[in-house]
Amino acid sequence: MFVNGCLWVLRSGGHWKDLPARYGKWKTVHRRFSRWCDAGVWEKIFAALTADRNNQYLMLDSTIVRTHQQAASGKGGPKIRRWGVLEVV
Repeated sequence: MFVNGCLWVLRSGGHWKDLPARYGKWKTVHRRFSRWCDAGVWEKIFAALTADRNNQYLMLDSTIVRTHQQAASGKGGPKIRRWGVLEVV
């Protein structure tokens, strides 16, 4: 349920406070998400998923990525938001 809750936030672009109750308390889910980011757990999970070329369950689709309206203005300078994986440049 925790991973599904994280995926819900990342797919929908919603705030953690808007997380449906079926995934647990938003603050608990966010806290664990942050700890996993700091510990590098997400990188290990994605590395394991991408290591198997025959993994039929791995699908990455950029059409699900959304942006908030406020993101277009760029006010307040650059801010780093944890997504679980490092950004590849």
